[in-house]
Amino acid sequence: MKTTMQRAGHILIAMMLVVSVYGQQIEVSGKVFDEDKKPIIGATVMNKATRDGTVSDIDGKYRIKTRTGDTLVFMYVGYIAREIEARKTHLDVYLKPDLGVLEEVTVVGFGTQKRASIVGAVTQMVITVNEGARGLPFHLQNSEEYEPLKENRFFSVSKNPLSTFSLDVDVASYGNIRRMINQGQLPERDAVRVEEMINYFDYDYPEPTDGQPVGIIAETAICPWNRSTQLVRIGIKAKEIASEMLPAGNFVFLIDVSGSMMDANKLPLVKASMKLLVNNLRPKDRVAIVTYAGAAGEVLPSTSGADKQKIMEALDNLQAGGSTAGGAGIQLAYKIAEGNLLKEGNNRVILCTDGDFNVGVSSAEGLESLIEQKRRSGIYLTVLGYGMGNYKDNKLQTLAQKGNGNHAYIDNLQEANKVLVNEFGSTMAVVAKDVKLQVEFNPNFVNAYRLIGYESRLLEDEDFNDDTKDAGELGPGHTITALYEIVPVGVEIPVGKVDPLKYQQQTTDRSLTGFSNTKELLTVKLRYKKPDEDISRKLELPVSALKKNLAASTDFNFVMAVAMFGQMLRDSAYTGDATYEKVVELASKGLDDDPNGYRREFIRLVEAVKQLEL
Repeated sequence: MKTTMQRAGHILIAMMLVVSVYGQQIEVSGKVFDEDKKPIIGATVMNKATRDGTVSDIDGKYRIKTRTGDTLVFMYVGYIAREIEARKTHLDVYLKPDLGVLEEVTVVGFGTQKRASIVGAVTQMVITVNEGARGLPFHLQNSEEYEPLKENRFFSVSKNPLSTFSLDVDVASYGNIRRMINQGQLPERDAVRVEEMINYFDYDYPEPTDGQPVGIIAETAICPWNRSTQLVRIGIKAKEIASEMLPAGNFVFLIDVSGSMMDANKLPLVKASMKLLVNNLRPKDRVAIVTYAGAAGEVLPSTSGADKQKIMEALDNLQAGGSTAGGAGIQLAYKIAEGNLLKEGNNRVILCTDGDFNVGVSSAEGLESLIEQKRRSGIYLTVLGYGMGNYKDNKLQTLAQKGNGNHAYIDNLQEANKVLVNEFGSTMAVVAKDVKLQVEFNPNFVNAYRLIGYESRLLEDEDFNDDTKDAGELGPGHTITALYEIVPVGVEIPVGKVDPLKYQQQTTDRSLTGFSNTKELLTVKLRYKKPDEDISRKLELPVSALKKNLAASTDFNFVMAVAMFGQMLRDSAYTGDATYEKVVELASKGLDDDPNGYRREFIRLVEAVKQLEL
């Protein structure tokens, strides 16, 4: 018979074992599947307590270090999140599609709020953000800034036969308006850049041929919001380069650690985002870390990608506080990048900020001048925007466009994975620079045209052949889409009229005598330079007017849906009879090729906006 003392001893030992097991450090691994037992690529796996996270690979596999008893959160765009306690080392997880339509309840981060409590929030917002799988409320003043955009109008082909613009294409606008809609807000009008919405998604364009680094396709269809006009889709595809063949990277992480970055969806999300990138670095890649607040400083000298632990620790030690000396930070980052320049490598500054510069160079004009000076060094710029309430989109657009760079908005860890892992090659290397597009329309068939989007990237027609004019860059596998609405000959031009001219003869003859009798609708011309060259090369693609391919392809249907939605958000003067129902109908035709769920997410955003406008 056991004594009381023996029983107490056994109980104490058992309790100690429970405690030790419960808090034990373990590594959990497994796969993330959908309902059809297909692996989900890029699913977020997050420790709810520590905010450490990872993403599933191409086979749906994941691996994460945690403690026994901690809660793991499994998330993916378009699926219902699951929370599971870590009690064993192997854990396969199945996620169910989120089929619900937002009605009375609008999803906000990790929690929900009644639509009535958040619709119309303007000056003071209470927001729950999806960072680190925690719904963390915070209050902030809305002082976001966007560059006013004047929508492209229709131009008469007889007077303006050429349309010219730079192929600088960012995708920040889509992530930003997604954030606003998920908060229960209708997006700020000038935050909506239609071309960035369109180019957020991947499209199945053919690989370039004849040894060219880029290729061109074109397709026509009846315009869904105005049946008397047509749409022309121009697709650009850069050649693919296997990840192992990408040049060595010389990266400088330039991280804003000012007081404005304290919020949970800013510096904590920055650190988690950059860890995803660090996990994919090769030994030949190098990373330095520069921070700026009241002053700028180097917190990590250039370090081999093989020493991931050292880079991770430097990120973990970052703390927010102080003013924002953005100009000084940019100058120091470029100086360090120049000091470690790889002649044949990918030299790039990666800026992570909310754009709220308030010390030193802070105006859009000052930043533009600074970046224009620095880009001549052969160092490219990637701008990653974070946060809400004080987000300075206008400044970050300036930096990206003038710094031979790209601009993305990171609103959650899944978006970070998309930009910094899945699209690493296309955003972190260059196969063609100073890429310009020019379209010449044939007045025999086209009465007028308008370019949908690209308002901030328009060029003078003479700039197309001027190799001194800066333009956009294309990375490996990068796809870019441009969309024109054209008015056929015989259809009235929707443009304003002017008084008759006094000092030159008015042309009233509409017979088009003297115009070329070619059967081409238009010609697409593209200029580019190879990364190591200063002389441009030209590609041309004539589009036949006789090929009546007006039944749109799957991808084209989706492009038209996104364009229609973007124009409705902007309250465009050219939306015609566009409706949210038409947007959803068109977008639904493009769901066959949606491995990551982004197109389904788009449809849910449309449904959410529809509810907000009720």
